[in-house]
Amino acid sequence: MSGNLATILTDSAAKFGDRDALRLDDAVFTYALLDEASARVATMLKAKGLQPGDRVGIMLPNVPYFPVAYYGVLRAGGVVVPMNVLLKGREVGFYLSDPGAKIVFAWHDFAEAAQQGADEAGAELIDVEPGVIEGAIFAHEPDPDVAERDGSETAVILYTSGTTGKPKGAELTHDNLRRNAAAAAGLFSLDETVVTLGALPLFHSFGQTCGMNATTYAGGCLTLIPRFEPAKALEIIQRDKVSVFEGVPTMYGAMLHLPEHGDYDTSTLRVCASGGASLPVELLRSFEEAFNTKILEGYGLSETSPVASFNHPDRERKPGSIGTPIEGVEMKVVDEDDHEVAAGEVGEIVIRGHNVMKGYWGREEATAEVMKGGWFHSGDMAKVDEGGYFFIVDRKKDLIIRGGYNVYPREVEEVLYEHPSVREAAVVGVPHDDLGEEVGAAVVLKDGEDVDAEAIKAYVKDNVAAYKYPRHVWIVDELPKGPTGKILKREIDVPAPADRA
Repeated sequence: MSGNLATILTDSAAKFGDRDALRLDDAVFTYALLDEASARVATMLKAKGLQPGDRVGIMLPNVPYFPVAYYGVLRAGGVVVPMNVLLKGREVGFYLSDPGAKIVFAWHDFAEAAQQGADEAGAELIDVEPGVIEGAIFAHEPDPDVAERDGSETAVILYTSGTTGKPKGAELTHDNLRRNAAAAAGLFSLDETVVTLGALPLFHSFGQTCGMNATTYAGGCLTLIPRFEPAKALEIIQRDKVSVFEGVPTMYGAMLHLPEHGDYDTSTLRVCASGGASLPVELLRSFEEAFNTKILEGYGLSETSPVASFNHPDRERKPGSIGTPIEGVEMKVVDEDDHEVAAGEVGEIVIRGHNVMKGYWGREEATAEVMKGGWFHSGDMAKVDEGGYFFIVDRKKDLIIRGGYNVYPREVEEVLYEHPSVREAAVVGVPHDDLGEEVGAAVVLKDGEDVDAEAIKAYVKDNVAAYKYPRHVWIVDELPKGPTGKILKREIDVPAPADRA
């Protein structure tokens, strides 16, 4: 039996061919149609010369073409490189050139940036435009075969930045992703009757594993929303009788604070899952009361496929906790010498199990650094109570989490330093009521330069994805530094909102 992740689709199609697999408003894909479309994509890719192990970028929003392309690449034996549709040309170029991707599927609305990046990387662009792409796909006969892949081989490369250097590609194997999808299906009691709201981006590990792959594994229906809006989400929950919703805290807050949320029938909502950032306890309680449902909070990273721990539906839930490790996964909290700390003490979360990545693509040193002693070092600080429940305390890294999206300061700082008037810059998180954190930048200008904060903001906006650029920029005479000259971000004074520009 093939270890190929694509068999989660072919197995469900064999059992539930006539059942709905995907919905996007009035467009419906049965399992039989999704299976056939992905088989035609596999043929198309092979005709373009794709060999097993070759990398293919997928730069698509939450539309049915995403799973069609995703499973098509896998069944052809390729490796999927999921990409945010908001990436600019220079970023697309890196995401394709670093793994040596030969082909990229890109949404037509973002074709300009995608084409620029594809040209830089020497990759072929497949422009995904509704009404046009179908002709290209259905010109090929469906290949019923699924490429033989060992479970230990790479299925997906998910890019995740560190606080230094370029983004790193976490190599997730077929076994990593299959077992994590199965674990998620078990956590949320998914079966062929489930309707999951696909509000999380499918290019992100949370939406991809817990939404798309887990629902496909169970034979359920994933109903998609390309751009999250609270009223639209509630409308879909009512219309499609959604039973499982997975989101980040900002989504829960937006739905709860929608004045007319009580006008929608959400009685079918059985369970919700929250991840990506800490869910405020008050928000959890208020949402559960308003919608008469249960929220399970969990934790994971791109490098862990992503689920590492969760509050389990059949056990005690502890608000504010990320729960306990999922089956087959070990977690502990250690000090700087990798010694496990006592209950209640703060240390770094380390993880070991079937969910941990194979390594970072082409970065042996970076892999060795995070995999000391055979445990993945998360960089997240936490404590464990006497019952074995984990509680996140802080981020070891300078990571900014803006509305569930990870923003890595170094990447934004690199662009700021490219501005001809900027001498120094430091990017920090600024508290935000709805997003959790907003991106802020303290900037020192070169002598004699006279440029305002709005111009600097616009410059960065042109060069990074929309969720990354600093909404708050303030000019300072100097940045606080330590004895070695290192900028001390913790000592940067963030001015009041009226003074930031």
